[in-house]
Amino acid sequence: MSSPQALSESDRRVVAAWAADCAERVLTVFESEAPDDERPRDAVERARAFSRGDLTAAGEIARRFVAGRAAQSAISPAAVAAARAAAQAAGVAHMGAHALGAAAYAARAAGLAAGDPDAVAAELDWQLEQMSREVAHALRRLPLLGEDAAGPLGPGLLASGDLGKNITRIQQRLHAADR
Repeated sequence: MSSPQALSESDRRVVAAWAADCAERVLTVFESEAPDDERPRDAVERARAFSRGDLTAAGEIARRFVAGRAAQSAISPAAVAAARAAAQAAGVAHMGAHALGAAAYAARAAGLAAGDPDAVAAELDWQLEQMSREVAHALRRLPLLGEDAAGPLGPGLLASGDLGKNITRIQQRLHAADR
């Protein structure tokens, strides 16, 4: 039995494009520090290609950690977060819950780059505004942060600190809009 955090392949394809949009907004933060490292941009493009059906989940599962290793090329916490946002977007092919990870890391990167906590809220607002009904519907299928231990929304890095707060804010707004 698969994790409820996985989502169906069709749902993962729908949310992959949104995750790529979230990550792409902060790619310049990473690229300004590591202009020759194309792994995060490649991850975003692969997430888009997966969403279009041009790539298979199996092929992307094997490559899902490549962009995450690019974080080692970054110096600032904002650039590290931007690389991790791209890695999370690429991870959607494997598990749909990574879309929320991409959004959370992108919001972290935006806030750190701006040096302003209000930038995090503004980024989360932008992300929610970009969400189609199909994306929102798919993301509502995910368990709430901390309710299921079998994936990225379980106990771990995404569930703690500002990343956990960002995901909780997104999920609260998604479910509030559902009422």
